[in-house]
Amino acid sequence: MDKKEYLSFWANSYKNDLTKIIMPFWMEHGWDQKNGGVYTCVNRDGSLMDSTKSVWFQGRFAFVCAYAYNHVEKNQQWLDAAASTLEFIEKHCFDEQGHMYFSVTAEGTPLRKRRYVFSETFAAIAMSEYALATGDRKYAKRALEIFSDAVRFLNTPGFLPAKFEPVVNLQSHSIVMILINVGACLRKVCDDSRLTQQIDESIDKLQKYFMHPEFKALLESVGPNGEFVDTNATRVINPGHCIETSWFLLEEARHRGWDKKLTDMALTIFNWSWDWGWDKQYGGIINFVDCKNLPPQDYSQDMKFWWPQCETIISSLYAYLATGDDEYLYRHRQISEWTYAHFPDAEFGEWYGYLHRDGTVAQPAKGNLYKGPFHIPRMMVKSYELCNEILKTL
Repeated sequence: MDKKEYLSFWANSYKNDLTKIIMPFWMEHGWDQKNGGVYTCVNRDGSLMDSTKSVWFQGRFAFVCAYAYNHVEKNQQWLDAAASTLEFIEKHCFDEQGHMYFSVTAEGTPLRKRRYVFSETFAAIAMSEYALATGDRKYAKRALEIFSDAVRFLNTPGFLPAKFEPVVNLQSHSIVMILINVGACLRKVCDDSRLTQQIDESIDKLQKYFMHPEFKALLESVGPNGEFVDTNATRVINPGHCIETSWFLLEEARHRGWDKKLTDMALTIFNWSWDWGWDKQYGGIINFVDCKNLPPQDYSQDMKFWWPQCETIISSLYAYLATGDDEYLYRHRQISEWTYAHFPDAEFGEWYGYLHRDGTVAQPAKGNLYKGPFHIPRMMVKSYELCNEILKTL
């Protein structure tokens, strides 16, 4: 492999796909220029199937628009879409306590609220990235306010309804890992020690509680002190989530001058998760596995979703940047070739989201309340940057 040729090819591909296929698709079919915000429930050709708006994606879309503007191309349309969506968020997506909804109507009437603070995390990174794009400090301040509220909600007993009865006492990997990324995003525009403190707390929890060397796995759910709980639900390994965590950690390790302990932790998680997730028969990263190799409970366990592939592309490049180990560039080639052979829709643009294990399309819609303009464009922006950074070292 000619590394310079290989990385130059992918850098150009990421930029071209982002600017000519992915962003134009969502500018045309997703951005709601009448009400503000973004629609994500669109069919294969981009036609609207449901005008319900995912509040997760209001923040995610605004983030991606500003992120692409900051790191790939100063496209004013993207910045305008981000501004429009942030305005929609502020007008319609918070309750009187500052807790965000999960879904709203096209006009912004609340439909559903859930027990999570993921809407808050996405709104916070959107505000911070827009502040970086515009230099408007009020968005940096607002990002920190939303982050602070989310942490307060998590730490206030009884504020967020319990998922289970009191006899069940578990910790979840999801919120721990996402707060690493939120802290890192906000830290670019907010000088506040709480952000690094939150990152440190999350790293500590991941190492103490969620990493289980006896299974060579990072588990999704554990007991209050990291205990392994032997049930179907708590034996779950989500390779995509774990691999996403690994690049969040590598990014933080890089911020700390490639801190060796943190880099090793991130690579361990990536290596474990690749071994669990990579489908040796068909290729691609599968959804769920059981840490005891028992049959997983989730019906989608062996499907191939769009986002784990995206996270693996980023992680393999970050791991190569960190180590120079050709194994990680080989993994990048494996995951990239499989992903690009199966997910992009050459006729209508964008990517399919849901494939069967063998790579055939399970359903052709381009979006819903969970899939939209986030993982794919974020991967393209981040990977474009990483390829160019690696090229500088060769």
